[in-house]
Amino acid sequence: MNLPTINPSPSTAKVPTTPSKKHLLDLSAEEIGDWLAERGHPKFRGGQILHWVYQRRVRCFDEMSDLPKSLREELESCFQIYVTQSDATVTSPDGTDKLLVRLPDGGEVECVLLRDGTRRSICVSSQVGCAMGCVFCASGLDGVDRNLTKGEILEQMLLLQDRLPEDERLSHIVMMGMGEPLANLDRVLGALSVAKDEKGLGISPRRITISTVGLPPAIDRLKDAKVPYNLAVSLHAPNDALRSELVPVNKKIGINAVLDAADRYFESSGRRLTFEYVLLGGVNDSEDEAKQLVSLLRKRNVMLNVIPYNPVSGLPYVTPTKKSIAEFRQTLERGGVNVKFRQRKGSEIDAACGQLRRNRGKQVSSP
Repeated sequence: MNLPTINPSPSTAKVPTTPSKKHLLDLSAEEIGDWLAERGHPKFRGGQILHWVYQRRVRCFDEMSDLPKSLREELESCFQIYVTQSDATVTSPDGTDKLLVRLPDGGEVECVLLRDGTRRSICVSSQVGCAMGCVFCASGLDGVDRNLTKGEILEQMLLLQDRLPEDERLSHIVMMGMGEPLANLDRVLGALSVAKDEKGLGISPRRITISTVGLPPAIDRLKDAKVPYNLAVSLHAPNDALRSELVPVNKKIGINAVLDAADRYFESSGRRLTFEYVLLGGVNDSEDEAKQLVSLLRKRNVMLNVIPYNPVSGLPYVTPTKKSIAEFRQTLERGGVNVKFRQRKGSEIDAACGQLRRNRGKQVSSP
């Protein structure tokens, strides 16, 4: 029987935090350049620093061998590159890695590396916890503590990149970890601007996806940013009554407002929309609900991504039967909806958002 392996954090990931030092990853290239100029250093050194961090994957300034030693010492006294600690690393037999990351204030978030053929995709968190209250999701069971900083979001990307050999690069990013990305939009966009920059991680915006439960004003702000990221809207139900039960924030918004905002994003970006639908056994997986989805989506240029539920300890929801999954899919396809049923990866390692953090907490608190 193949069991997941749980690895303790490598000592190199244990980076003590020093409050007097700034997190380098929170600064833009311009801000680093200004800092250098104020101290009499040429601004081009900023590009060298960022190259070492994002391309060469170094963890300390002393390794930046093309910088003068005096500058390396000055950087060391003022900044930290890494401020988090990898508290646990869990590896699934299918090659999925999940990290539990401890933040400087003691909060914890999760991020995931998925290997699929030549693709190296990562799923990154944007908040500690989540305020959206989706009743089947482990991330929001304890509410939201705070937004992550730009640097803390980027650091997850770097921690996951570090798990790849030197000849492999990250290929795709999905902002679909813990939290609601559009509730922390400025910092998410700041982190993604580095991720897509050739001097950063060099990932095309067309390979970057932002997931949301559907916050229309924030979707419009994302539209106005004029960067062609993919938008994935977590729908989970085909009508307001059921969606308000599953996604409580829907009570103040409504499906039509969410769909209208998504349509505006599509018209502006030209990027085909994705709608996420977690399939809950006996809750939202009936033929009638599939038909309602057809009515909502068949005239839209969208992909419906259906995800059979990954059970969470302590919650009453279950994975649908194979029969109900097949019938649900058949109804959608007959109705002309572009649909993809996502392969469940990492189910052995609590890969659903928030599960590792909660289960780890239970283990730690157990006598």
